[in-house]
Amino acid sequence: MKSFIGTGVALITPFKEDLSVDVQALENLVENQIANGVDYLVVLGTTAESASLDKEEKQLVIDTVVKQNNKRLPLVLGLGGNNTRVVCDELESGDFSGFEAILSVSPFYNKPTQEGIYQHFKAVAAASPLPLILYNVPGRTASNMLPETINRIARDFDNIIGVKEAAGDMVQAMRLISLVPKDFLVISGDDMLTLPMTLAGGKGVISVIAQGLPAEFSKMVSLGLEGKPAEAYELHYKMQRSIDLIFAEGNPAGIKALLAQKGSIKNHLRLPLVKATLGLQQQIEDFLKNFK
Repeated sequence: MKSFIGTGVALITPFKEDLSVDVQALENLVENQIANGVDYLVVLGTTAESASLDKEEKQLVIDTVVKQNNKRLPLVLGLGGNNTRVVCDELESGDFSGFEAILSVSPFYNKPTQEGIYQHFKAVAAASPLPLILYNVPGRTASNMLPETINRIARDFDNIIGVKEAAGDMVQAMRLISLVPKDFLVISGDDMLTLPMTLAGGKGVISVIAQGLPAEFSKMVSLGLEGKPAEAYELHYKMQRSIDLIFAEGNPAGIKALLAQKGSIKNHLRLPLVKATLGLQQQIEDFLKNFK
C-alpha cells in the first residue's frame, strides 16, 4: 500500500505533571508532524508507553489523534500481544474508525518457535478487519521472526502487507528484502538503519527520531526512495548523533527529553520508565543548539 511508503512516526504519549494524558500537547505533536511532511502516524506503539495506559486512556489517545489528524494522514494502530486469543478478540470487537492498518508485534515473553509465530499471525490475519503490518523487534520480544517466516506469512495471507523490521541486523534486512514479494513493505524499525535499508529496497521507516526532527528525517527518507544516496547520507550524518542520544537510556526517555528541550511537551514518563539523566539531557540540549 502506497499509504505506508516513506516516513511513519511512532507517536509518544505526552503526560502532564500529574501523569495524566496531556491532550493539548498530543494535538500539537500531531499538527507538527503533518506540517513537517511525515507520511503517516502510528498510534499506541511501544513509543507511546502503551503498556502503562489503561483502556480509557488508550481510547483518549486514539480519539485525540483521529480528531486532530482529521483524515489528513494515514493512521496505523498498534495492537498486538502474546495471547493470540485476546489479540483476535480485540480485533474482532474493536472500532477502528479512522485507521488504515494495524501494527502487530510478534509475541513477546513466551518465546514461540517460528511455527508458533506463523500460527499466531495466521489467526490474527483471519480476525483483522484491516491490513496488518508485522513488527519484528527481538530486543523487546526475546524472539526473532526470521526472514523465511516473514516471507511465508507474506505469501500466505493477502491482508498482511508489510513488516516493521527492527532486528538491528542489516544482513537480515537484506535477506528479508530479497525474499518477500515485491509489493510487500519492508519498513525499517531502526532509525540508524533507515537509509541503508531504504536504499537496499525497503520502503521507509516507522521512526522515533522523526518525531523530533520531522522535516529533516522525512527529507532523508524521500531522497533515499528517489535513489539519491549522496544527498540522503548528508542528512543522515547530520542527524546521526541525535539517534545515538535518544536511545542511549531507552525509548521513549530520549525522544521525550528532546521534545521537552524543544518546548513541545513536559518531560514526564510513567514507571517503570524514568526520564533521561541530567547528563543525557544536557547532551541532547547541546545537539539541538548546534543542529542547523
